[in-house]
Amino acid sequence: MNKILKCHPGIGNKVEGIVLCANDNFSARYDLDRINGIFSRPQHKLFGKTYKDKILVLNESKGGVASAWMLYEMKMRDVVPKAIIFNKANTILAQGAALANLSMCDRFEDGDITSLLKTGDNVVVDPVLGFVEII
Repeated sequence: MNKILKCHPGIGNKVEGIVLCANDNFSARYDLDRINGIFSRPQHKLFGKTYKDKILVLNESKGGVASAWMLYEMKMRDVVPKAIIFNKANTILAQGAALANLSMCDRFEDGDITSLLKTGDNVVVDPVLGFVEII
């Protein structure tokens, strides 16, 4: 049976994909190799993993203006996740997701999203209606 996880309405289109999850924070500027599509900061829990075409599930977004335009750059290079899901996203990354037309949502009613989802789960993310469905 599918499970629905409700969240705050987000940004972007409805997408389906495979989860890549870690209880870690996220910076497009410092955590990623944006050319090769992998997590490149050795201290990150997803170090060496590819994020391209995945549903990223992380604790919080971090970073400033550079992180916002880096999401757009990743989209233009076609080295981008299908969606990013956070416990809490900052407004700058939300602006970047909107600019890049990247699906993003946060603030889940059921608790810590990095505990509710795990790497390998197949999910549907519907930011407009504010839910993630585990299928």
